[in-house]
Amino acid sequence: MYTSGLLFIGTQEIIIIVVLVLLLFGGKKIPELMRGLGRGVKEFKDGQREEPTENQSSTNNNNNPQN
Repeated sequence: MYTSGLLFIGTQEIIIIVVLVLLLFGGKKIPELMRGLGRGVKEFKDGQREEPTENQSSTNNNNNPQN
């Protein structure tokens, strides 16, 4: 049985990843990136909530043609 190597990430590996991210993006850029990620997730969730209502209204319009 194959298990993913990501399941066994230790503390040292996490520290190395955090340091590399800080070096690549800098301390000031990371909050901006996280803010943008949060906005994207919020818009995605809002889009999922709105989708069924838009489909229902468009199908209701298609079922009741006005001649």
